[in-house]
Amino acid sequence: MPQMTKGGKYIFGWSKIGQNGELTFPTMAVKEYNLQEETYIYIVSGSKQTGGFCVMTEPLLSHSKLKNVLEENPSLADRSLREGELITYKGRKYGWLALNKSAVYLSDDLMKMLEIKVGDKLLAIRSSDIAFTMGVKGSLIEKANDYQGIIEEF
Repeated sequence: MPQMTKGGKYIFGWSKIGQNGELTFPTMAVKEYNLQEETYIYIVSGSKQTGGFCVMTEPLLSHSKLKNVLEENPSLADRSLREGELITYKGRKYGWLALNKSAVYLSDDLMKMLEIKVGDKLLAIRSSDIAFTMGVKGSLIEKANDYQGIIEEF
């Protein structure tokens, strides 16, 4: 797993949004965050710097300091919120997506809300012990684009 700068964040690889909105997560991210055990994921809008979105599983989210997101938003917690619909909570947007092995499908509306589009390459970045980021812009993306080594694409 490459590290773009000394002491910086680790990256798992690139994922490209397919014509049908399909996005496959890098194998190492799937393993590290136990996505293979899940049938859905929670997503959170990315930072202004990196854009894209963060990926979390229910077990990791519900046992973290962010568990109040689920406690205070029952439609998100029980997924009665429509798949891919985002709600705003404390300045960030939250939603959920069905997970098909290591892939999700992003609707046109969801991509528009997240300011991403078909054909975009997103960089999977280790963010914390509960989430990884699928980033689309910023200095880390630029460093990854200039990286001389191999970064896997999914």
